[in-house]
Amino acid sequence: MDFFANRAVAEREASADAKGFEKIGRSCPLGATVLPGGVNFCVYSRNATAVELLFFNREDDAHPERMTTIDPETNRTFHYWHVFVPDVRPGQLYGYRVDGPFEPASGMRFDASKVLLDPYGRGVVVPKNYSRVAARDEGDDASKAMKSVVVDSRAYDWEGDLPLRRPASRTIIYEMHVAGFTRHPSSGVSEKKRGTYAGLIEKIPYLQQLGITAVELLPVFQFDSLDAPNGLVNYWGYAPVSYFAPHQGYSSRRDPLGPLNEFRDLVKALHRASIEVILDVVFNHTAEGNHLGPTLSFRGLENSSYYILESDRSRYANYSGTGNTLNTNNPIVRRMIVDSLHYWVEEMHVDGFRFDLASILDRDESGSLMPNAPVLWDIDTDPVLADTKLIAEAWDAAGLYQVGSFIGDSWREWNGRFRDDIRSFFRGDNGMVGILADRLLGSPQIYGYKKREAEESVNFVTCHDGFTLNDLVSYNQKHNEANGENSQDGANDNRSWNCGAEGPSSDPAIEKLRNRQVKNFLTVTLLSLGLPMISMGDEVRRTQHGNNNAYCQDNETSWFDWTLADKHADIHRFVSMVNARRLLRGLPLEQPSTTLNEVLREANRAWHGVKLGQPDWSYSSHSLAFGARSPTIGLWIYVILNAYWEPLEFELPAVGGDGVNVWRRWIDTTLDSPNDIVELETAPTVPGRTYRAGPRSVVILFVRES
Repeated sequence: MDFFANRAVAEREASADAKGFEKIGRSCPLGATVLPGGVNFCVYSRNATAVELLFFNREDDAHPERMTTIDPETNRTFHYWHVFVPDVRPGQLYGYRVDGPFEPASGMRFDASKVLLDPYGRGVVVPKNYSRVAARDEGDDASKAMKSVVVDSRAYDWEGDLPLRRPASRTIIYEMHVAGFTRHPSSGVSEKKRGTYAGLIEKIPYLQQLGITAVELLPVFQFDSLDAPNGLVNYWGYAPVSYFAPHQGYSSRRDPLGPLNEFRDLVKALHRASIEVILDVVFNHTAEGNHLGPTLSFRGLENSSYYILESDRSRYANYSGTGNTLNTNNPIVRRMIVDSLHYWVEEMHVDGFRFDLASILDRDESGSLMPNAPVLWDIDTDPVLADTKLIAEAWDAAGLYQVGSFIGDSWREWNGRFRDDIRSFFRGDNGMVGILADRLLGSPQIYGYKKREAEESVNFVTCHDGFTLNDLVSYNQKHNEANGENSQDGANDNRSWNCGAEGPSSDPAIEKLRNRQVKNFLTVTLLSLGLPMISMGDEVRRTQHGNNNAYCQDNETSWFDWTLADKHADIHRFVSMVNARRLLRGLPLEQPSTTLNEVLREANRAWHGVKLGQPDWSYSSHSLAFGARSPTIGLWIYVILNAYWEPLEFELPAVGGDGVNVWRRWIDTTLDSPNDIVELETAPTVPGRTYRAGPRSVVILFVRES
């Protein structure tokens, strides 16, 4: 039964003539549901002995304004504690105190001194003096605890908005951070709106000009910004405390309902601009950390249901690398995950989800890998989610790597092998040419056996986690000193190359090479078969000064510096023109949505080296050419990829009926802007029967069919 049906049942069954403040209420739906005359509250706890519902006037109140004890005899159905409270309205702040055994060795950690968030709460407020220490140590933490907010999600005018449901074959993803996009003073956004949903709305014209069709937002579920070491902050947001509430810190409004409505304003505005909204969701852990962490919600409600515990039940399994792991295949957690996804699709109109460390959802209550994880099939076969984009980061922090083998029929995958192999090829590594060919064509060695469309592979070279594209070509080593972890954090395998100098360089030759490498990476990412994704600011060479793990840097290290849009306008222009041509189906490898194997059979492809029909697959080879006919756009395409450090002369095939060479140049990354990419209509002809491809370059030529 879905959320709307649950609400209807509750409305019918609410006891309108009940006397007094406390009423029985109903066990369905979970959370705080606004009904005629009041609100129904319901929370799950199997082993609690007492539950109190607390109401607060302000987020920093030390004491509740009123409270009610939920009677375990009359107000408990199975393991669900519920009560109907008259005269409560949207915007009311509330929380729970839950008593029960504190027996860590048995997996139970009840603490009646802590104010707990409602796992199904649709809103969260955070007091200015919020403290993880107070939530961890002994004693009452009411004044320093987050509180949930009563929300009536129906009270919003969507003005006819609906999710866009764009085909994956027509999708270009832009991974971005809501706050970091506009927080820099150079953004031009008013100070009040910098770093907010409202601020992002003001920058939608930039996204339209860039030509992307979907934004993939780093976590926007309410997270604990203090879940970071050394007095730093959790900037990325991979520290969830609620799976239903938009993050309060991204709202320019200070009223309790502000984040909800401002987020929906953002979704509606993006949809009007024909841009989809994909959310990065973190269903693998919470901000409650390990056995020494704070009690914020789940730990204090039913610890052993929500988390995977070690054989020593006082300790948490840590497949996420963050201290704990959600017990995602427990029926209670499974239901919460699916209910959350339903809510964000039906009530918040989002278009898809990217699942952080999705392989954790394949683990059972002991942490072992399951052959058919129930929660993944729940999501895969859910009719509400049938038209949403489901993207898996198909690995976890404990070494499980499932790229190419993630279960389900509708999941797409972040292709980490595409990232690594394209980096290696353009760095000049040996033995990469054969692998490159596979990655260009949708990675059929990985995905071909599934008989799925090419867009199962989400192709990317950079993302939030790791070097920016500028830093990938500017640093040989990570430089994470600012994180305060002695540079022990962040990946060591970056496959980067600094082009001759570590960090910023005033050498024009080095800068020219870096610019070329950036264009090479972007060209291959955007034009290979698959679903392309680029990372925020890569189109203007945003830098993090070599920090490849800037999760705790809420400062100019991570923010989008808008002065770069002028400084690197040539890169921005290049990306915009490639995106425009891709969406017009005027690109070398893209085909109408069909299975990957069908695409390969119909591509009429031919591999070449510097000599026609003689590709060099040897270990020491660093170049490859590819010819294809695209019947959908009436073009013959010739792609040259030269990762060699010297120019190479490539023979060109004769494709005209009379054998006359009529090739035209669309892209050549060795050329300065505006000649690096041109409109097809004004593309210059290529004289002769060969093309000289510069060192470390990508060239794309075309011939129109008569």
